[in-house]
Amino acid sequence: MIKDAAGQTGTTAASGAHGTAFVLGARGQIGRAAVRALAADGWRVRAASLSGAGDPEWPPEVTPLAVDREDDAALAAALGEGCDVLLDCVAYGASHAHQLISLADRIGSAVVISSGAVYEDERGRSLDTQDAPDGFPELPVPVPESHRTVAPGESSYATRKVALEQALLAAGDRLPSTLVRAGAVHGRHSRMPRELHFVQRALDRRPVRVLARRGESRFHPVHADNVAELVRLAARAPGSRVLNAGDPQAPTVAEIARAVDAALGVESELLLVDGVPAAERVGVTPWSGAHPVVYDMSAAERELGYRPVVTYQEALPATVEWIAGRLAHEDWRTAFPAMVRPYAFLFDYAAEDAWLAAGKPVAPRDGTP
Repeated sequence: MIKDAAGQTGTTAASGAHGTAFVLGARGQIGRAAVRALAADGWRVRAASLSGAGDPEWPPEVTPLAVDREDDAALAAALGEGCDVLLDCVAYGASHAHQLISLADRIGSAVVISSGAVYEDERGRSLDTQDAPDGFPELPVPVPESHRTVAPGESSYATRKVALEQALLAAGDRLPSTLVRAGAVHGRHSRMPRELHFVQRALDRRPVRVLARRGESRFHPVHADNVAELVRLAARAPGSRVLNAGDPQAPTVAEIARAVDAALGVESELLLVDGVPAAERVGVTPWSGAHPVVYDMSAAERELGYRPVVTYQEALPATVEWIAGRLAHEDWRTAFPAMVRPYAFLFDYAAEDAWLAAGKPVAPRDGTP
């Protein structure tokens, strides 16, 4: 809806209980869940994606649209007279922030997906430096939104997200925006499902799970439905703010390994190893940081009354079933090509077998961290 002279947006019964919502990136993992949540909450939703395809889990009232968000004219045309809230799941830098700000007269408020990757520690270490010797950040547990971040820029995913955040927050008087710093997003429809690490091993009948750092690493996950709930609440309460998004618990790698095995009905032995046991990164998983990364959720609870709708353990069986279903028809490289470059080492079974055959010392073998 177009703002009136006072900068307010109007709603009508024809537009839904809360008004109109426009979702960019609606076919992505977060977008799909957010469209469902907003529609169920009474918003009249237009769901924009490159393909313009719908989703069988969306109600028929949702309007799918084909939009290339990199085309300013196309986005403006699709937005038309405007919306009460715009959710942007595919914003990655200052240019996208300025694109939204240029349309501020048509947007009541925005909710924009950022990332927990923006944080750095007191030594300037962040997830950008994690592959350097002693480069993994040592953040407070839990880390609040007020903690320092990397400098804005164009050099990495994290620096672009900070540039996005800062530009939108600076324009809060024109476009109130909630920036959602999501943790490791999990659930169905993920391009990079970290659970693949254990699902593939179970399907390949690997008898052991070698876990570096004794399986004690924690990298805070968040289910797409929990992000969607935060989006729903922020849409109801416009404002300029930054909020973390994480599940109610941040499980250890060992806990995740056991839970995936349980979901698939298999049993394996956990070999808990101090540090990283080999140059080939045997035992490293997508969660295996040198220090815990856990996000403080108290601001979302305090400001929006947020409560999670699902836990990691509750959601895991559906995620595992979806991953296994994909792998039944495709090799993991074709099923999840986004994982090949950063995680190709995960399935170096030859290196793992050589390390095991060498009889390297491990922690107690009873599976107890």
